[in-house]
Amino acid sequence: MPYAAITYRVKPGFEDEIADVFARFKRVDTPDFRGDDGDAAGRLLGTAVFVKDDVVVRFIHFEGDFAAVGKHMAAQSGVHTVEHELAPYLAERRETDSAAGFAEYFRNATMRCVSQLSVATHPAGS
Repeated sequence: MPYAAITYRVKPGFEDEIADVFARFKRVDTPDFRGDDGDAAGRLLGTAVFVKDDVVVRFIHFEGDFAAVGKHMAAQSGVHTVEHELAPYLAERRETDSAAGFAEYFRNATMRCVSQLSVATHPAGS
């Protein structure tokens, strides 16, 4: 069950406003998502959002194809509401109005994963 992290650069000094935007986030219509072929491609298991100074990081816990996660999120109305409400606090404007624009941003904002550890991969077993 992998994790991914998406980073947002924001204007410092707006941590409370940004927290408020995410506190009102409308969850996805379904945690299950499909690939381009319409077949099941995975499932969102959870997310968490952190903010400090000029950085917001969203952690995504998922199963399946990560590219399909971005496409699934791009189709969610709650995501577009958050994007609209975050716009005044972003350090750089981004094109996320369309599903294609959001998917591109999602790909480009994904942080490089250098380690993922879990009890399932612990040498002592589970």
